[in-house]
Amino acid sequence: MDILTTYSVLLIGLAAFVGFLMAWGIGANDVANAMGTSVGSKALTLKQAVIIAMVFEFAGAYLAGGEVTSTIRKGIIDTAYFIDIPHYLVLGMIASLLAAGIWLAIASYFGWPVSTTHSIIGAIVGFTAVGVSVDAVAWAKVGGIVGSWIITPMISGVIAYLIYMSAKKIIFDADTPILKAKTFVPIYMCLAGFVMSLVTIKKGLKHVGLELSTVAGYSLAVGIAVAVGLIGFVLIRRIKVDLNASEDEQHASIERIFAVLMVLTACCMAFAHGSNDVANAIGPLAAVVSVVGSGGAIDAKATLDWWILPLGGVGIVAGLALFGHRVIKTIGTKITHLTPSKGFAAELAAATTVVVASGTGLPISTTQTLVGAVIGVGMARGIAALNLKTFKTIAVSWVVTLPTGAALSIVFFFILKFIFGV
Repeated sequence: MDILTTYSVLLIGLAAFVGFLMAWGIGANDVANAMGTSVGSKALTLKQAVIIAMVFEFAGAYLAGGEVTSTIRKGIIDTAYFIDIPHYLVLGMIASLLAAGIWLAIASYFGWPVSTTHSIIGAIVGFTAVGVSVDAVAWAKVGGIVGSWIITPMISGVIAYLIYMSAKKIIFDADTPILKAKTFVPIYMCLAGFVMSLVTIKKGLKHVGLELSTVAGYSLAVGIAVAVGLIGFVLIRRIKVDLNASEDEQHASIERIFAVLMVLTACCMAFAHGSNDVANAIGPLAAVVSVVGSGGAIDAKATLDWWILPLGGVGIVAGLALFGHRVIKTIGTKITHLTPSKGFAAELAAATTVVVASGTGLPISTTQTLVGAVIGVGMARGIAALNLKTFKTIAVSWVVTLPTGAALSIVFFFILKFIFGV
């Protein structure tokens, strides 16, 4: 306990540094969840995607990152075991942030899209199980995370496949695709407006103190969806139709419409991601600041100091600017060939899965959700359309994320214990 008062400034400074490193890793790796399909389908250039993602990720992290955050992400450990040893929680959180940050930097360098949530959870589980007590870990929740490696990509993959195949059958395979597009694209816009509104409400606005009731949230989403659909209907009706244009030219015109839709959904996903996943960095950091500031008292919630959210937001943008392009390329170009309509189907499927998971409590990784969706639209052209070598590499990186985070955090935890003499 003495180290909390003796080294308070050092501990908070160290936690801030590794918290920034973790946020950097989130920006470097997870931003592809929002922008990978836009770049892969050529709806946006890589530079445009990075700039747009910077704006919306930072806005989500800073404006809607939350005044209050859970100190222990996802309730994965029981803080009762740390009541008499609060300095272990402080050193463990610092070790976890360092471990997860390093793993994300390595994964991002190689272009592996891994889960930032699973990285920090694996790290927290590691130091707790080995350094404190195996019983302090909520193993049932860990089991749920392992199960999500299969469940969430499958759900989003099936939804993406169905969305794309419906557009293919109804619009692209029609005798006059552009006429069908004028009729049915507003319906897809309405659906996108509904799902993206729910994502923003559930994953963004609730952090800024605007948490709506279920009825109010769905009512607002329906209202936005109808408005988006009507606007789309009016705008698309104004498009001049050349029925003498070749089928390829009509398809190109339709793809341009889907490209605009996909950019809009990507912006919503970036905002929601910034608001939600910044907690992977600032949650453990807030825990350290809270415990050190209170002299060892452990609270389930911690009010954020003014500097923590900006630190997380800047860290996300910094990681995105330096390494973000590597994972964007993997998701956008190395799994399967993407067109704007396929990219839109993948984004919408991923967002739908996020909404379903939020409502059911299903443990979810946005990274694995989007990868599953991209594979789903790739399957529309058959297994040969997928780069199975890339998928195998990604799958292996998912599996090793938890144990790697755990192993690194255990090492760093005992190094910190040695350095601080506890």
